[in-house]
Amino acid sequence: MPAPPGPYEAFLTVARAGSFTAAAQLLGYTQSAVSRQIRSLEDEVGAELFERLPRGVRLSEAGRVLVPHAEAVRDRLATARAELEALRSLGGGLLRLGSFSSATASLVPRAQAAFRERHPGVRVSRVEGPSAKHLGLVAAGEEDLAVVSPPRDAPPTPGVVLHHLLDEPMLVALERGHRCAGRRAVRLAELAGEEWIVGPERLEDTLVRPAAAAGFRPRTGLRAHDWIAKLGAVAAGLGVTLVPALAAASVRPDVTLITVHPDDVPYRRVCAAVPPAPTVAAGAFLSVLHETTRELRVPDPH
Repeated sequence: MPAPPGPYEAFLTVARAGSFTAAAQLLGYTQSAVSRQIRSLEDEVGAELFERLPRGVRLSEAGRVLVPHAEAVRDRLATARAELEALRSLGGGLLRLGSFSSATASLVPRAQAAFRERHPGVRVSRVEGPSAKHLGLVAAGEEDLAVVSPPRDAPPTPGVVLHHLLDEPMLVALERGHRCAGRRAVRLAELAGEEWIVGPERLEDTLVRPAAAAGFRPRTGLRAHDWIAKLGAVAAGLGVTLVPALAAASVRPDVTLITVHPDDVPYRRVCAAVPPAPTVAAGAFLSVLHETTRELRVPDPH
């Protein structure tokens, strides 16, 4: 048996059909169910909506006033149902996505392009920023999914579930003519005398955080805010810098990349962060992220 009609739908159907019996047949429900909905609506508005006649009913003055408002409510409810169905079927809605900077060089845009091809009706908004910020936004319900790189020793964030995507190696960027260019891997001790180009953060907050914690204190006279400036300085022979493997594809051709030994800078954990009950769109994007990660073929440290 179908679900009972809502009061406004029942009211409009009775008004159109001219009787409770005819309205019940049109709605595919019982006459008593329709009568209960009309009585409930009359109690709510505090007036009789129909004049009961020997054969059928007709709208009262109050009923005639209510008709356009009931039609507006019915139409809004129909729109809401359609939008909710679109959310369930991924035919519409919004996915609020966050990610840390180097993930936006390859992993996130490739996943986003694949997601858009499969679910073109879902709008995606994306914000770039530090992982700690995105973990807080997911926990607060302000982002649906974020690609993050939390430190391995960081405590869990309440309200956030992490899904491991990959362990990302670190690379060192050198000018083409550097003495170590052409090597497959390098130890940081071999580059201890180099000028290191880092961001404006404290050394302990940069990519060399694990090495700094172990006592590695490189010379850091040159600081740059973005990758373009860092790699431009490397290409000019002004120093060296660390580059995450996810950003390797965007490195300029006059810069050489060499793997850093994982004992010096451990592989970085990359995860997708979602709330405990993710949206349908977030769940679908998470699946695409896993597929895209496998396609990237980032070296596995294990």
